[in-house]
Amino acid sequence: MNWWGKVLGGTFGFMMGGPLGAVLGAALGNYFDKGMAGVDADPTLGSHSTERVQTAFFTAVFSLMGHVAKADGRVSPDEISLARQVMDQMRLQPEQRKLAIGLFEQGKQPGFPSAQVLEQFRRECLRRRNLIQMFLEILTATALADGAMAPAERRVLDGIALGLGLTQAEYDQLVLRMNAQFRFTADVKPQDRLEDAYKVLGLASTADIAEVKKAYRKLMAQHHPDKLVSKGLPEEMMEIAKRKTQEIKSAYDTIMAARGE
Repeated sequence: MNWWGKVLGGTFGFMMGGPLGAVLGAALGNYFDKGMAGVDADPTLGSHSTERVQTAFFTAVFSLMGHVAKADGRVSPDEISLARQVMDQMRLQPEQRKLAIGLFEQGKQPGFPSAQVLEQFRRECLRRRNLIQMFLEILTATALADGAMAPAERRVLDGIALGLGLTQAEYDQLVLRMNAQFRFTADVKPQDRLEDAYKVLGLASTADIAEVKKAYRKLMAQHHPDKLVSKGLPEEMMEIAKRKTQEIKSAYDTIMAARGE
């Protein structure tokens, strides 16, 4: 049974007792109203099993998307559209989509326990660095969806990145790459497209071929869909990971073509 089957089957007790379980239970409505806090851990699941991490990822990412989107006081139509795009890319079934929307709404509420949710998610991920990066990229894309990251959103995201173990410099670099990705797909002028292609790979235009290839291989490995799923990315999010690798490859091909390679 996959993570979603565990949730629907009522055997998601391994999540209960913590803030992620409370948020998930609230989003599920009255499915599991009784005795949630006292549900014992599922003995069939290890403390950091793939199914457990997948459930934690799904719960944390959609609730914190709502929290980030509301950080500047309002949720813009672009941010709502981005959340829907993520759901569309995941090809969620109606019940899954309903749950994702419920989690997003939970994150928007005053008093949402973002710090506690984040801390439990960090523990569940157990230093799965690539998974944490994917998580941050989705949240960062939410803040960038309306064309600019508001200062309040940036403060929230800085705190999330720090809580997940990134340095400020590492998160600054991720934001630069994400900004470049948004522009790269819309660039019309070849020179603008080339400049942003370098930034997508986290490089300056003065980087040599060896540096370009090294950065490309590293990013492709970090976003490899099968590897991410094995680390705990919900299988429904494979399409998002695939799109990431396509964007990275497109940036790499743009650079190589400009250099006649």
